[in-house]
Amino acid sequence: MRPIRSACLGAAALVTLLACAPVAGAAAADTGAAHAGGKVRTFTLRSVVQELHRFPVTPVIPGSVQQGDRVVIHSDLLDEADNKVGDVDGTCTTTRSGDPMLVDEAEQCIVTYTLPEGQITVQGMYYNYLSQGPFDNAITGGTGRYDKARGSVHSETVATVPRLVRSVTFNLV
Repeated sequence: MRPIRSACLGAAALVTLLACAPVAGAAAADTGAAHAGGKVRTFTLRSVVQELHRFPVTPVIPGSVQQGDRVVIHSDLLDEADNKVGDVDGTCTTTRSGDPMLVDEAEQCIVTYTLPEGQITVQGMYYNYLSQGPFDNAITGGTGRYDKARGSVHSETVATVPRLVRSVTFNLV
């Protein structure tokens, strides 16, 4: 198991990944741009990791990433005023272990953002796990207010200590 501050997920982290106009109204901004007959709605929240565990296929070298490793993550979603507006839960499976010196490892991630008016599901690749790089994933659907949601999520690390914090921008179409 790796310490939270040295591990990252998108989506996840894993996640992670976040929108609710009524709850996070200050964080939401309607761009007014037309796309596929509708408007693109963009908003940003923060994902703060509460639990993150890596389950290595083979514990060869502590801190190494191996093909088949799994990561499970839970994060809190916060608005601009640091109010909790939801949760992030996800899993990732390492598909390419890569060379840690080249930072080219890859993970396939499935993440659910739970908000007061429904859920948004996200899926995609997360590269450079060890360097905690940014990622873009596809919104694959949702429930409630987000039924049939489509678009993308962009996530970037903004802090690693004392907890991993990522800025998550939703682009709903």
